Amino acid sequence: MSKLVVVFGYGAVGRASVVQLLQAGRNVRVAQRTRPTELPAGASFQACDVLDADAVIAAASGADEILFAVGFPYVGKTWARAWPQAMRNLLAAAEATGARTVFIDNLYMYGPQREALREDMPLTTYGAKPAARAVATRLWQAAAEAGRVKFAALRAPDFYGPGVGLSHLGEIAFGALAKGKAATLLAPLDTPHDFAYVPDIARAALTLFDAPDDAFGQSWHVPCAPIQTPRALLELGAKILQVKPRISALPLWSLRPMGAFVPFLREIAEMKFQWDRPYAVDSRKFARRFWSDPTRFEVGIPLTALSFK
Repeated sequence: MSKLVVVFGYGAVGRASVVQLLQAGRNVRVAQRTRPTELPAGASFQACDVLDADAVIAAASGADEILFAVGFPYVGKTWARAWPQAMRNLLAAAEATGARTVFIDNLYMYGPQREALREDMPLTTYGAKPAARAVATRLWQAAAEAGRVKFAALRAPDFYGPGVGLSHLGEIAFGALAKGKAATLLAPLDTPHDFAYVPDIARAALTLFDAPDDAFGQSWHVPCAPIQTPRALLELGAKILQVKPRISALPLWSLRPMGAFVPFLREIAEMKFQWDRPYAVDSRKFARRFWSDPTRFEVGIPLTALSFK
């Protein structure tokens, strides 16, 4: 009998994961507050608010595996409240069902660093959003160490992919270029920065589900293509789109004063440590255990850029 995977969240990573899970022969149930406008054939849906513990446990009923790929509005106060609660609810569901659980995570919990990010780096107390993710991390680590859950965190940097609009390389970048407009970044153009390809994140999640139990109780970094600057990636996309690479960037120093008028920029300002220095991810741990052939930018960028045309 095929395993049942409950996928919480149907954003970019959730969608890509559902497709790959179905292709791998899993039964898939999508759980979030509202029904997606389109679900692939074979996927079912159950309404669920991840901040409602009873709803999360009900949505996870019968699950062999759980993929948690939810997001919250990009507001520090919201994250400080929502992430610990959502994690407690997820852990309660994982414990109640015994389901092996993969949490799609970011890298905020490391805070400001000067070297490539590794899974063994200490958790930060810096800033509202990084601190919120660190609190959530401590919750699952304690539950896994106590043997209550089989839980793995799959961590990825900023991601991109076909049709992924909410991304530094999404609507404001390739989306704008595809419409003949200038791309605008909220970060320096010439600082090297790792980006993960969304289908690679989904592939890595499925890899963990297929792995033995000893792969759980720990964190893993998704492999990324060799690091590049945003300018190089946007120029590659512009070439594919056959448009001039018109690109501009807001200087980092302007984010905080502009945040007085644009709240989103105030939230971005807290995270400028991701962009004021090279931002590299060390994924050697995953590569040694599983695979090390992430999608090359020469493949992923054309597919992404053309998806906005």
